[in-house]
Amino acid sequence: MRTKLFLPAVFLLAAVLFFSCDSRKSGSGTVSSGTGAAPSVLDPAKPVTISFWHSMTDEAGTEFESYIQEFNNTLGAEKGIIVESVFQGQYSDATAKLRPLLQNRQGDRLPEVMQIDATGMVDYLNTEYAFTVDDALALDGAYDLKQIIEAPLKAWNYKGRQLGLPVSASTTVMYYNKTLLDAAGIEKAPSTFEEIIETARKLPAVNANGQKITAFAQMPNSPLLANWIGQIPGRGVNASYIVDNRNGRDGTATKLVCDTEGTLLGFLKAWKAMYDAGALLNVSDGLNNLFLTQQTVFLTTSTSNLSSLLTQIDSRFELGCAYFPRINDASNFGATVSGSALFMFNKGDGAKTAAAWELVKFMTSGPVQARFSVATGYMPVNAGSYGERIYTDHTARYPQAEVGSGQLNETDADMMGITVGPSRDFYMEIMNQVSAMLTENKDPELTAASMASALNLLLEDYLAANPE
Repeated sequence: MRTKLFLPAVFLLAAVLFFSCDSRKSGSGTVSSGTGAAPSVLDPAKPVTISFWHSMTDEAGTEFESYIQEFNNTLGAEKGIIVESVFQGQYSDATAKLRPLLQNRQGDRLPEVMQIDATGMVDYLNTEYAFTVDDALALDGAYDLKQIIEAPLKAWNYKGRQLGLPVSASTTVMYYNKTLLDAAGIEKAPSTFEEIIETARKLPAVNANGQKITAFAQMPNSPLLANWIGQIPGRGVNASYIVDNRNGRDGTATKLVCDTEGTLLGFLKAWKAMYDAGALLNVSDGLNNLFLTQQTVFLTTSTSNLSSLLTQIDSRFELGCAYFPRINDASNFGATVSGSALFMFNKGDGAKTAAAWELVKFMTSGPVQARFSVATGYMPVNAGSYGERIYTDHTARYPQAEVGSGQLNETDADMMGITVGPSRDFYMEIMNQVSAMLTENKDPELTAASMASALNLLLEDYLAANPE
């Protein structure tokens, strides 16, 4: 079964939200459970102020701030809601600030709404302050969740619970220097590692500035590895996983499965073959600069980088865009959906919780998501966005913007991003181990065994420290 995009007209529905709240005690005072008796209604005569933590910078940050101002001046003014937005650094930085508040049960210091990526998902799962989308939908029967596209929506679903709504959806694609490929007589972008090697053999040795040209540059991390292993058809499903419980989406990840299934070794062999053939640079920093200065031909990165790449290239060469490359022809096309979602916290004030839901609906609405996509390159999460004039005009001018959506149609629903407790350590361990294999010319079999041992130990330590 493949995930499909359904693009009906905008049907964002507005409704007054009634919240019923039971109270329970916590370390910071009374916290509402989301079910109970007395409803709390937003009252414009008694405005409430809520906090919104986000991690958007540059153009995306500017856009977010403009939407918050727009909300405050329109829907917020109508319903008596004032949103105060606070930039909290990169996703990992924001999660680092969130974690001690949850662990120490300091609910009074939490925001009402927070933009969270995969690094903070596990923390949110385990908190008593969570106010999930399922909780909100139980109290807002007018909202139609079908307007949110299935693939990004599922990325924030855990054990059947819809935790948050996606707000910045992206997938990883491969941008390429079409001008260089054309000059080398290459008519089609490669789609596998072996084809990247073949392309590398046809490229000139140096660029116009006398700098060496290498086809590809990348250092695998956990999200990238989840893509490449996820493309491999599995046993009973059409994808493979790094860890058990469907990459930690059906339950807490407890062990690796890519080692025993042989998918990790298959990847490592193909990756080292690219490096040994001179088609790959083993670097993780400065990838955009290498591409922009035409020292590399291919760049695997998020669809959200399209706008900035077009601006920085400034017509110096033609930018092509293709699907994320595969390990080999036996692998499926596709890549997981990444990005972030808006998560809500219940701090015991029904009016503020209602206000939080209104903000989430606004930020994920068709018109807002269409504007956000055009400004940043993120894919709209609302089906109605694809019919907005601003979006259709943009994709007509920049067809590269539609490649990510097309790839999403080719991505099997079985493919899942990875969710593990020790997310940062997992991320770094994969990078370090793969890098050592290349720079120290280690055998892929030995590297696979070493990685499996180290990653399984990280999972064991996490489970011991965080028993369920």
